[in-house]
Amino acid sequence: MSAPLYTAVATSTGDGRAGGRAVTDDGLLDVALAIPRSMGGPGGATNPEQLFAAGWSSCFHSALKLVASQQKLRLVDSSVTAEVSIAKTDADSLGLSAALAVHIGGGIAADVAEGLVAAAHQVCPYSLATRGSVPVTLTTTVA
Repeated sequence: MSAPLYTAVATSTGDGRAGGRAVTDDGLLDVALAIPRSMGGPGGATNPEQLFAAGWSSCFHSALKLVASQQKLRLVDSSVTAEVSIAKTDADSLGLSAALAVHIGGGIAADVAEGLVAAAHQVCPYSLATRGSVPVTLTTTVA
């Protein structure tokens, strides 16, 4: 791998996901963390899964735009929604799974849209980093 183009730096303090804080070195991201109510926590603040979903959806959307432009296609009204779930594994630890729902408007044919999504999944850095360790479901809709 070549030299990094960019390195994000974030520091978690306090009790981590259980009432801590995550801050980036430039101060642009500064969030309180809390365990969601559905996991027995107080809720009321973001959590690592939400942050991961936001990062993955935006990265995947950029990858989708890239592969579309390489194929000389213009995407209209496209969006990517990432659902990142945490669950107990067979080993009684916790693991992640993800579902990426991609919507492409503008009248692009369903088979072309599905090809774009598959190609984006091959180049998205988040998809590459999680391949083989995080089960991912891809869903494509067109309008």
